[in-house]
Amino acid sequence: MKKNRLMALLAGLCLWAGWSWAAEPANDRQVWAEMCYKIARPVLENMSKGELQKNMQMEFSPTWDGRDKRVAYMETFGRLMAGITPWLALPDEEGTEEGRMRKQLREWALLSYKNAVDPASPDYLLWKGTSSQTLVDAAYLAESFLRAPEATWAKLDPETQARYVACFKGLRTIRPAYNNWLLFRAMIEAFLFSIDEEADEYVLTVATNKINEWYLSDGFYSDGPEFAFDYYNSFVMHPMYIEVLEVLEAKKFWTMVSSELAIKRMQRFNTILERLISPEGTFPAVGRSITYRMGVFQTLALAAWKYGMPENISNGQVRAALTKVMQNMFAVEGNFNEKGYLALGFAGHQPNLANYYTNNGSLYMTSLVYLPLGLPASHPFWTDPAEPWTSQKAWSGQQFPIDGHVSLRK
Repeated sequence: MKKNRLMALLAGLCLWAGWSWAAEPANDRQVWAEMCYKIARPVLENMSKGELQKNMQMEFSPTWDGRDKRVAYMETFGRLMAGITPWLALPDEEGTEEGRMRKQLREWALLSYKNAVDPASPDYLLWKGTSSQTLVDAAYLAESFLRAPEATWAKLDPETQARYVACFKGLRTIRPAYNNWLLFRAMIEAFLFSIDEEADEYVLTVATNKINEWYLSDGFYSDGPEFAFDYYNSFVMHPMYIEVLEVLEAKKFWTMVSSELAIKRMQRFNTILERLISPEGTFPAVGRSITYRMGVFQTLALAAWKYGMPENISNGQVRAALTKVMQNMFAVEGNFNEKGYLALGFAGHQPNLANYYTNNGSLYMTSLVYLPLGLPASHPFWTDPAEPWTSQKAWSGQQFPIDGHVSLRK
């Protein structure tokens, strides 16, 4: 205790004197927690007071297609919550900075959930209107409930819960595009199923069958009838497919594919994804929606949090690799605007990279990388020693596992 007080005093004196000094380097979990808090705070602090739509500094693609701009707030909130609810579900820790941040975010989040469906709130989201985009981000809200039900859904009052059920069912009039959007309809129906509401079983059957038909091989699904080389397998396809299947299995709803097989496919994809991280801690900026930043690694994050690492990949190498990528990306100036919200870009402010449907609310997909914060600090993902990741081993003459095609069609 005396040592901690002394170190805090020294840090304060150095700060007062204008010196740059830290008691000790931040560990990986601190890096993750502090960046997650930085991303989430402006959103939840404002939305908890019904002031997000008033205060959020918005930015829209230079090629914006003219859809209702109010969809941006649903995107911001839904995508953020899908990534951070496992962290918020951890018990409070007295006397730690992480515990303080997490407790504050949780309090803000519960108020924000309520405002999102309260017609009297200035932050009532765009549940009705002409934009089909609402379906997408309502699905991420439903996913946030599924990922940490006791810390989110169970904490909402009955009126708020009833409003969500009504809002979700009201989206059944939206016809999804014939691609990954089938999973957005399915995710909402799966959530309703999970809380014993009547679900559209036809939608669930079509979506789970069609995604399976679109499985190509080697861990990749096509996003609709044609394959596109982008990161939608991580943004949407693998995580939502697995989570929908898990709900259906829990409800004894027959499907052509088991969640076990879907997880194996994701782990094969993760083996490839981990190898795409360069020795320096960067990754290829390919495909559409590259402005979703660290959301590219949602599948690795999901595996770390819930399923464990693929064979021949360690906790230490994945944590070290993702931490380095995170540090490289957010060290670039311009990732955040003047009010602290994410800005259009990949590494920095690069508005020209935004697709026609992209606004800076869309960028909160980057929050999906923070799923491992839902593991306690004592978990091996956080405590195992850092190790070189595959490309570091390969380019430094070290031994690394040979790779090869894996079908997993059945």
